[in-house]
Amino acid sequence: MRISGLSAQTGVTVPTIKYYLREGLLPEGERSSPTQASYSEKHVERLRVIRALLDAGVSIAETRRVLATLDDPPESANDLLGTAHAAITPEVDETLDLTDAERLVTALGWKPGMCDVAVLNAVARAMQGLESAGFVVPESVMPEYLASMRRIADAEIAAVPSESAEAAVRYVVLGSVLVEPLLLALRRVAQQVASGERFGE
Repeated sequence: MRISGLSAQTGVTVPTIKYYLREGLLPEGERSSPTQASYSEKHVERLRVIRALLDAGVSIAETRRVLATLDDPPESANDLLGTAHAAITPEVDETLDLTDAERLVTALGWKPGMCDVAVLNAVARAMQGLESAGFVVPESVMPEYLASMRRIADAEIAAVPSESAEAAVRYVVLGSVLVEPLLLALRRVAQQVASGERFGE
C-alpha cells in the first residue's frame, strides 16, 4: 500500500508518518521509485505500537529504545524484562542512597543482583519524594502495596507467551510500558469505591 493507504488504515496523518520515518521509528517502505514506496501490514502494526507508546506518554527517545528491544531482543527472557524496563526507566542517579529502597524491596523477594540498578533507583527516588513532602505511608498500608505488587508481578510473568520469542517480546515490552497507566487508573477507581463505601451516604 502507498503511504496514503497506511495513513487511512491507521488513522495517523501522512506528515506524522513521514516524521516517524525521519526519526527512524518506522522502517522505510519498499521503494518502487525515488519518490514512491510500498508499505505492508508490518508497517501498520509498527505504527500502532508507536502510537500506543506515545499516547501513553513515552517520549520519542524512549519509544526508539522500546522499538529497538522489539527488533533485537536479548536471548534471556529475564534479560528481556530488564531491557524493557531500562527503556522506560529514568537514568540512574549515582548520588541516591539505595539502602532504604533495598530494605523495602526485600519484602518482594529481592536479593542483591536480582534487579537492575535503574529500577531500584526509581524506588529510591520515589521514597525520597515522599520524604521530601513529609508524607509517610502508614505501616498498615505498605505491606498491602508490596503483597499486591508481588501478586500482580507473579500473574504477569506467568502469562508471558511461550509460543514464540516475538510474542514474548511484545507482551513483556508493551505490557511493561502500556499497562502502568491502567494500573494507576484502576487504583484511583478502587480508592473512590472504597471511599464511597466507608464515607459515602
